Amino acid sequence: MEDGFSLDDSVVGIVGLGLMGGSLAMSLKGKRARLIGFDTHLPTLQLALAIGLVDHASSDFSSLSQLDVLILATPVNVIVDIIPTLPSFIKQSCILMDLGSTKKLILESMNQLPDNFEVIGAHPICGKEKLGLEHADANLFQNAPFVITSLERTTPKAKSAAQQIISIVGANCIEMSADAHDRALAFTSHLPFLLSSALVNALPKEFAEFIGPGFRSNSRLADTPSHMMIGILQSNRENVLKAIQSFRDSLTELEENLQTENYIQIERTLTRSRFSYQEIVNR
Repeated sequence: MEDGFSLDDSVVGIVGLGLMGGSLAMSLKGKRARLIGFDTHLPTLQLALAIGLVDHASSDFSSLSQLDVLILATPVNVIVDIIPTLPSFIKQSCILMDLGSTKKLILESMNQLPDNFEVIGAHPICGKEKLGLEHADANLFQNAPFVITSLERTTPKAKSAAQQIISIVGANCIEMSADAHDRALAFTSHLPFLLSSALVNALPKEFAEFIGPGFRSNSRLADTPSHMMIGILQSNRENVLKAIQSFRDSLTELEENLQTENYIQIERTLTRSRFSYQEIVNR
């Protein structure tokens, strides 16, 4: 490597061995010198050791002093809580990367860390509504967009580490700013979760036996645990509100045309939507 950094020679730590952290650990198997897993859930740590996912597992941060690379794979609000505590445990030079679903607040927190931290933000755009290590999959990131967001202080070494990880897991690297990332994800990820939840809540319970594949596919994100989403919605509130307004405008247009029985305009809108959908999914 031109920057002298090789993941193969590095001790890597992952905080959070759920779906994302566990899947990443599986993908990195054999591609690092040593892997240490951190999680507050004892059964998760036991499972990680039992399946040989990590070389060492711990619920405390005493082993952080051994690391060359630390990856934070917890919910956004937990990542923001963890970052200020890291200087108490890490005095050595250490690359710090996160997998959070929003970036601006996390990078602002990273920017307050001492100079021994080489920081970079990241977000793999993939996942499942079923969480936990038991649902982890080494192929989860295959061909998925994997965003990296840099700060002014981000070093070539930190960027190289992120790029090596993305290459190993088979994802597609996209570089963008934290602001641009958060605006985009409000529409493509955070709004769909809220729509799924609203759709389920709008369904009269007596109609539940009549749901089919269409309802199931449109509502599946409602099965995502709420604790995973609260930090996302808090940290990206303004962008999510804009996405909600954009959707409300679109729905209002359909509602008004239906009220006035303007079926010609409704057909035009639906046809436009169909072509837009085809353009999006066939990119």
